[in-house]
Amino acid sequence: MVVLSDLLILCGRVYPRGSDMQKIKSLMTRQEEFRELREQPSDPQAEQELINSIEQVYFSTDSFDIVRYELEKLPPVLNLQELEEYRDKLKQQQAAVSKKVADLILEKQPAYVKELERVTSLQTGLQLAAVICTNGRRHLNIAKEGFTQASLGLLANQRKRQLLIGLLKSLRTIKTLQRTDVRLSEMLEEEDYPGAIQLCLECQKAASTFKHYSCISELNSKLQDTLEQIEEQLDVALSKICKNFDINHYTKVQQAYRLLGKTQTAMDQLHMHFTQAIHNTVFQVVLGYVELCAGNTDTKFQKLQYKDLCTHVTPDSYIPCLADLCKALWEVMLSYYRTMEWHEKHDNEDTTSASEGSNMMGTEETNFDRGYIKKKLEHGLTRIWQDVQLKVKTYLLGTDLSIFKYDDFIFVLDIISRLMQVGEEFCGSKSEVLQDSIRKQSVNYFKNYHRTRLDELRMFLENETWELCPVKSNFSILQLHEFKFMEQSRSPSVSPSKQPSSTSSKTVTLFEQYCSGGNPFEIQANHKDEETEDVLASNGYESDEQEKSAYQEYDSDSDVPEELKRDYVDEQTGDAPVKSVSRETLKSRKKSDYSLNKVNAPILTNTTLNVIRLVGKYMQMMNILKPIAFDVIHFMSQLFDYYLYAIYTFFGRNDSLESTGLGLSSSRLRTTLNRIQESLIDMEVSADPTATLTAAEERKEKVPSPHLSHLVVLTSGDTLYGLAERVVATESLVFLAEQFEFLQPHLDAVMPAVKKPFLQQFYSQTVSTASELRKPIYWIVAGKAIDYEQMLLLMANVKWDVKEIMSQHNIYVDALLKEFEQFNMRLNEVSKKVRIPLPVSNILWEHCIRLANRTIVEGYANVKKCSNEGRALMQLDFQQFLMKLEKLTDIRPIPDKEFVETYIKAYYLTENDMERWIKEHREYSTKQLINLVNVCLGSHINKKARQKLLSAVDDIDRPKR
Repeated sequence: MVVLSDLLILCGRVYPRGSDMQKIKSLMTRQEEFRELREQPSDPQAEQELINSIEQVYFSTDSFDIVRYELEKLPPVLNLQELEEYRDKLKQQQAAVSKKVADLILEKQPAYVKELERVTSLQTGLQLAAVICTNGRRHLNIAKEGFTQASLGLLANQRKRQLLIGLLKSLRTIKTLQRTDVRLSEMLEEEDYPGAIQLCLECQKAASTFKHYSCISELNSKLQDTLEQIEEQLDVALSKICKNFDINHYTKVQQAYRLLGKTQTAMDQLHMHFTQAIHNTVFQVVLGYVELCAGNTDTKFQKLQYKDLCTHVTPDSYIPCLADLCKALWEVMLSYYRTMEWHEKHDNEDTTSASEGSNMMGTEETNFDRGYIKKKLEHGLTRIWQDVQLKVKTYLLGTDLSIFKYDDFIFVLDIISRLMQVGEEFCGSKSEVLQDSIRKQSVNYFKNYHRTRLDELRMFLENETWELCPVKSNFSILQLHEFKFMEQSRSPSVSPSKQPSSTSSKTVTLFEQYCSGGNPFEIQANHKDEETEDVLASNGYESDEQEKSAYQEYDSDSDVPEELKRDYVDEQTGDAPVKSVSRETLKSRKKSDYSLNKVNAPILTNTTLNVIRLVGKYMQMMNILKPIAFDVIHFMSQLFDYYLYAIYTFFGRNDSLESTGLGLSSSRLRTTLNRIQESLIDMEVSADPTATLTAAEERKEKVPSPHLSHLVVLTSGDTLYGLAERVVATESLVFLAEQFEFLQPHLDAVMPAVKKPFLQQFYSQTVSTASELRKPIYWIVAGKAIDYEQMLLLMANVKWDVKEIMSQHNIYVDALLKEFEQFNMRLNEVSKKVRIPLPVSNILWEHCIRLANRTIVEGYANVKKCSNEGRALMQLDFQQFLMKLEKLTDIRPIPDKEFVETYIKAYYLTENDMERWIKEHREYSTKQLINLVNVCLGSHINKKARQKLLSAVDDIDRPKR
């Protein structure tokens, strides 16, 4: 165990001393002994078992007393043999351990030799170091003896000099620091915030360098107070940005905050200032008007909440206050817009400069701040616009808008519409708050306004004498004051290809337009259209020359006016008539075309003009406030519906019309009239007190049916039964329908997509039926203008059972033609008062000719006896009538010509052909068909055949019953 302990000391690299060398030599002697033990033959397994049998206590610490341990183990009674056996066992264990140790030592021998060599080398190095130290001490003693005290004194003085120079420099710096507050005050007065902060930070840095001086601690505290004062003034300067943005001022403020490292804090403060600026601005504007109108300096208004203060605005000052309110809010939003522009511009510059630098950490921090500011500004757009909407909404709710006149209400809507346009350009979001508020008030206002206008329209219609309102030939609704807005904002009806080239460029926003100066709400105050309307003609002609030229004769092709050529085209279909237009025809048209004796100006009345003006006002509201477009268009359709229904009621209602079977009123027209009567017309004379509340509400939405003025006479034959009034009324309706068709693209552009089917239905089922009213209205004139009953009496006196073919027509033909000549003359007389357009004259002539032909057939059906020669006389009479009639009118082909000719030719049919003819021609009445069977065919068919034909007629008539 001792040998193992010595070996461990050597392996631990303990530096050898004298006693250690002796141990090393004894160990070398023992090494020889170990080698001898190792060379002895042994059984490794047996030796390992011996080592394992050693008690564990023998491997404990060095303080363990082995002898005492073994003695204590001896039994009280000793046995020599057991002791010897135990001693031998211990010797064997000792030998096994010694042999094991020897083996281990021999294995480590190379390392031991190498370590021994290193120890020897280390001993040599230590001896060399001792020599060097001895020499160094000797030289130090020599140097000490060579220097004098005077030399050391010089060095000490030089050191003091350097210290004093540094002290003087420090004192000068401290003196400068003491005077810094004066310069800081000057820089703050000059609003040089970056310079002041830079100076203050440098002073703080310098003060920290000299903090070991007692005077600096007070200065450092003073500088900190100054810096806080600068931050307060900087915050005040930042708040000024909210109302009047100045690039240089804002640049200084941002540079100052960047030096402080508080760019994010500055952005938070800026948004707080904008919110406060909105509140203070609107409050001060409204307060100013309230105090001005109150006429005293009472301070009670200043203590009111903004919501309560808005209720004190008088109606007279409401609109100017609203305009100034929007102007002030525009300035706030414009400042925010320019603030965002400033940051976008400087962010790009910072990005460019950062890409050229190499400070990665500083760039990352700058990018983080830039991202925070960008998100904050983008979020602030919506927040500020919401604040603006709420303030304006509160102002709008403070006064009932129903007290304003229409023009003032439109002016309010125009201001709000411009404000909503500003908001949409400001943050790209819709103005839900304002839209909901103004839409509710607008719909309520407009319902009441529309109801009043409908009552006025009924009053105008009942007092209308249907005289022509003289307007110029170039009259257009765009010339009216109410439609000026369509010229200012281009109508959607203009195709993109016709737009000026300048409009194809990028649209300039209000912020871009007024960024450098001005205010979009200043236009509202000054945009009163002072232009006068020049649409009326003094006497129906635009000049004396036009009046003279309207009556001139056209003797050559070159004299034929272009408008005559244009009028000869069918205005209903747009197609040219079947008959070609020859020179003679055009010359003859000067006698029968009743549109040449007046300038080709539109035919309309004062009531028509009022309706058109109402439509213009309605469209103004719709154009300003598009969310209520459907309500406005619905009310516009009611104006047209009521006007159409009134014209029909005054001039076209006749129960006997439908009995003619001529289809004068189309099913579409009848459906339209029934719809108008059910939805718009109040047919009850007085309110029923027992009616339900719902019925009363429904009646509020309806208008009583109008009544024709007693001044309008429709029973005089001299005036063709009020033809002039009928023409003015009917053609004014057609003109109104044309104006609605002209406005359709504009209405379609603003109508919501979900409501467009209503607009399409209105145009297809109502507007397009206006021209269809011509037939029933002019049919009444045609039915009375010619004495058809007298013609039937004359035809009844004619003898049709003649035995020879006649060469002279009957007198009733001359009488009928004379009636048509008088009708033509009376048309000429009426045309001197009112221009009769070509479609109107065509319809009148068509109706008269159609009635005359049907009267002829009815007269032939009244014949009791007729011979073949009598049938030839009928043909002669009708051909004479046609020949003379074609000289009076240009209508081709003659209406119902085939109706008469087919009836006459049916006299010559056989029994079998007649039965088929009866089944194919259902346009004839039962009386007319029976007359054919009894009178014309009775002479050459038997009774049975006649009964068969009469049964066929009865079969045709049965479904009509």
